[in-house]
Amino acid sequence: MTPRPGGPGEIDRRCSWRRTIGRAPIERKRSMTSKTENTGVRAVIATVMWSLLVVSPSWAAETSEMGLARQTQNPVSNLISVPFQNNTNFGLGPHERTQNVLNVQPVIPVNLGFVGLDEWNVINRTIVPLVYQPTGEQGGEFGLADISHSMFVSPAAPGRIIWGLGPLVSLPTSVNDRVGPSKLSLGPTAVALTMPGRWVIGALVSNQWSVAGDADTANVNSFLLQYFINYNLPNGWYLSSAPILTANWNAGDGDTWTVPIGGGFGKVFRLGPQPMNAQIQGFWNAEAPDGAGDATLRVQLQFLFPK
Repeated sequence: MTPRPGGPGEIDRRCSWRRTIGRAPIERKRSMTSKTENTGVRAVIATVMWSLLVVSPSWAAETSEMGLARQTQNPVSNLISVPFQNNTNFGLGPHERTQNVLNVQPVIPVNLGFVGLDEWNVINRTIVPLVYQPTGEQGGEFGLADISHSMFVSPAAPGRIIWGLGPLVSLPTSVNDRVGPSKLSLGPTAVALTMPGRWVIGALVSNQWSVAGDADTANVNSFLLQYFINYNLPNGWYLSSAPILTANWNAGDGDTWTVPIGGGFGKVFRLGPQPMNAQIQGFWNAEAPDGAGDATLRVQLQFLFPK
């Protein structure tokens, strides 16, 4: 489950910027004429006016882009978005094949004011996974895996620590047992983060247990931890590390944990009037079950719909 991170309630994202303009000392001769001095004053005035007309708007645009980037990095932000996240996993199985998982992950926050609870939001996060699972030396299976949905109850006006918690449910929608377990699974999920300056730092955790579904597939008892560390740069650029650590508690010794390490970068931009977020990250598995693969390339394109 890949949260946006995200992404995917929203607090004020305004960032303070400082610009320092270096001043070089200029020697002026006492014999300079008043006409020359007046010309210098006019040049200074023209420079200031040019800065107000040209530099200020671009600075405001940078602040807006950084604000949007910070919202996308907050999983419980008050931002509607639709990420398309593609994960390519290399080196699976004895033949070192490549698996591909495309997650379509709409995020829809809802304020509870309609039931008299204006101070609370519910962040709905759905993951629809489309999986290509290689089989044997050649060929493979492609199809829909189990769809999951999480609901985070989160303060609409959080403090320095932003948090959310709620239920997680996975539906038995897998087209076959090669792409997913086809189990009805339930469990809790929670997220906490802080956003000091240009940083967005936090973690999302969940655990789910199967309660029904295909009797021919293994029961589910799985843990997920995604920590995320983001540093925002000018013009909507940012650095990011958001690996997903998982544990299969039903697996044997040595096959329980998958622990990737890595990171990447991204940028918030506009495609015409449409705000977008694009990112790429790479991970190497420091620990993984036998045959689980060695590395992952994650590429994401996210449509943003700020309120």
